Amino acid sequence: MWLRGLEKVFLGMVVALGLGWAQNRIEVWTHFQGAELEWLKQQASAYQKAKGVQVLISEMPLGDMHNKILLSAPQGHAGDLFLTVPHDWIGEFAQAGVLEPLDRYVDSAYRADVEPVALEAFSFRGRLFGFPAYAESVALIYNKKFVKGAPKSWAEFLALAQRYTTKETFGFLYNVNEGYFNFGFYRAYGVENVFAKDASGSYDPRRILLGGAVGERVLQLLKDLRFRYRLIPEGTNYEVADGAFKSGSLAMILNGPWALGDYKKAGIDFGIAPLPSPPGAVRPWGPFLGVHGIGVNAFSPRKALALDFARFLVSQDNLVAFNQAGGRTPVSKSAVKRLEKDPVVAGFAKIFPLGVPMPNIPEMGKVWAPWNNAIQLAIQRPDSDVKGIVNNLMVELQKALGR
Repeated sequence: MWLRGLEKVFLGMVVALGLGWAQNRIEVWTHFQGAELEWLKQQASAYQKAKGVQVLISEMPLGDMHNKILLSAPQGHAGDLFLTVPHDWIGEFAQAGVLEPLDRYVDSAYRADVEPVALEAFSFRGRLFGFPAYAESVALIYNKKFVKGAPKSWAEFLALAQRYTTKETFGFLYNVNEGYFNFGFYRAYGVENVFAKDASGSYDPRRILLGGAVGERVLQLLKDLRFRYRLIPEGTNYEVADGAFKSGSLAMILNGPWALGDYKKAGIDFGIAPLPSPPGAVRPWGPFLGVHGIGVNAFSPRKALALDFARFLVSQDNLVAFNQAGGRTPVSKSAVKRLEKDPVVAGFAKIFPLGVPMPNIPEMGKVWAPWNNAIQLAIQRPDSDVKGIVNNLMVELQKALGR
């Protein structure tokens, strides 16, 4: 049992809260749609048959869910469970006290089955604030019409990219303008994350790691992709790169699982792999991970029921079924093992251990605009002052973070 003493906690809470049959229900707030919503409804029905607990499902857009949880949970007007919570909300929600800490409910067997990077994503100041369910990141996605197998080295990658950069085709394109898509290069050159961590393992927003020699090296590499290797022309953004891949004129792209449905519809036979590390890298390329999981309302009067249903949802069988419904890659190692013949799951499962979660503290929201602006300045001209741009970025970030 990976929820230690859950049955005892459940019985104790039932007595303490005076829950009778009329209250033997929980409400789930979800942003799921389509096949994933149908999966949730099926799980709710199965759970009700097995446990006699009615599960009410309230649907809402993900963006609406954020503010509703913050405002409604303390007033007693929110759902008992939230499906799903992006991990970059965790710091804000933990500070607001709206998510139940789960450490006393999980044991070593549960932790051992979840990818460490996913547990890190849902931890804040040393405490776990959700049940991680699935993750996503960017990867090198290649069209097998051009690239028969994933490149194993930067030299091989670069040769392929240049070979297929012609008047009719592109070798390699991606949204070069944004930090999210470029973080893997920072990590390859030695950066642990955007922020350093303090002695307790928490992110310290006073210690920003995007500057110095590593920051200069990354921006120079991005300049080279445009001006030295002539791979990524001016005007390339997400829509341009994504459209080129869908049209079959692009050999390789950095993109995520959210795009794969359209690529399949376009009839593209694609593969998924990590991007090879660039020259001078000190570790493998490793992207940002976005992890989604199940949050438990800290103010719920039906917390034990909510915990039990959450446990039911993140069981191996149900995570496998969730993948089959919507294609998400689970962070449960045992579920991934059962899905190992799925090339998408297998591809991203190799990438997740290389990456790190985006910082889950509110300060991260103030980093994106200055960071993206610095990248765009660096790749604007072949003679751009990379060192000056990086120095200015650090000044802007210090201002944005109030330092």
